[in-house]
Amino acid sequence: MNAAPDPIVTLDSSGGRRLHEQAAELRAAGPAVKVALPEGVTAWSITRGDIVKRLLTHPDVSKDAGKHWAGYRPGAIQWLYAWTDVKSMLTADGDEHERLKQAIGGGFSRSRIQAMRPVLETIVTRLLDDLAARPGDEPVDLRAAFSYQVPTLLICDLFGVPGEQRGDMLRAIDLVLTTDITAEQAETNKHDLYRTMMALIEYKRRTPGEDLTSHLLKNDELTEVEAVSTLILMIGAGSETAVALIGWAVREMLTHPGQLAAVMADPGRWADVIEETLRLHPPIMHLPMRFAASDIPLGEDVTIPRGDAILVGYGAHGRDPAAHTDPELFDIDRADKQHLAFGFGIHHCLGAPLARLEAEVALPLLFARFPRLALADPTTTLSPQRSFMGNDVTHMPVLLGQAAGAAR
Repeated sequence: MNAAPDPIVTLDSSGGRRLHEQAAELRAAGPAVKVALPEGVTAWSITRGDIVKRLLTHPDVSKDAGKHWAGYRPGAIQWLYAWTDVKSMLTADGDEHERLKQAIGGGFSRSRIQAMRPVLETIVTRLLDDLAARPGDEPVDLRAAFSYQVPTLLICDLFGVPGEQRGDMLRAIDLVLTTDITAEQAETNKHDLYRTMMALIEYKRRTPGEDLTSHLLKNDELTEVEAVSTLILMIGAGSETAVALIGWAVREMLTHPGQLAAVMADPGRWADVIEETLRLHPPIMHLPMRFAASDIPLGEDVTIPRGDAILVGYGAHGRDPAAHTDPELFDIDRADKQHLAFGFGIHHCLGAPLARLEAEVALPLLFARFPRLALADPTTTLSPQRSFMGNDVTHMPVLLGQAAGAAR
């Protein structure tokens, strides 16, 4: 795994503004830049939008570490367990990718996702009722009480996670994107991830239902490792991305009152809010890991050698000046809101329509219920997620407004 000595840059796990600053620095440095990652791993960071798209569809870029990562030893790198040691559609190519995708893909069809709208409306309304019962003049952590709850409640319901298992499972899922942890902490979390998914599987074998875990377990072709790996992928991806999306969209609306007014006057424009939020605040910046199946020349005297790891900067494209004019500006009227927040190519996120739907339901209902919603302190920089992968904050204090309880 230690393919090239003396990496140019150590990837920063402080998150927040630094996440985007470093992506810009890497973009300026070249089409691919060797970076140092935790536990001695090195990889080529890709942050230019055109190169990202090229490599995400390149025939010689693989997701299979066992076949194409020089020196790969399963289990040797603790923080990469959920990204390289699992066996799901995330880590497979070609026919194997399609087989593992089909094991769960039907649960995320367009029709099934749209059928979730009334379920989502019920979840969101219940959460808003809980918020409305609080004093309107006291700060509330909107992330903990709302933006985190909407996706996690839905995904746990979809996969039939019993209430007593949800806390442990979500704590383990939350740590997958945290890169500012020790190898020992990462190892503990690896075991917790496996343990909680196995607990769900064992529960569903005893008490199957109409949920997606029960559906998954009906597939006799899946091994136990594949079932566990698929649950880690789907429950994790099905919650983390939407949490960040909802939170960032709320913050942008509260700091751009003119744009909020335009959206409230024309609710059809919430789609513009969502896409512009995904462009400017992608939930995932860098996603481990891809591997060069052959030497890949990129120009500017840069070639990614066969067997090297590749770290694709999904989130860098949205702020790439080569792709967008005034890329740091949040503007729902922007004509081109293209982004790669959910990936590109055959590994485009299966749950992307669900994340969009969650935001489509949650945002208008939140602002309709609390028209006087405001940041508790607009001058305060929110504490960021400690990660070079995830782009989120740890809390978001807001004021619901004096009339919150009556705004029913």
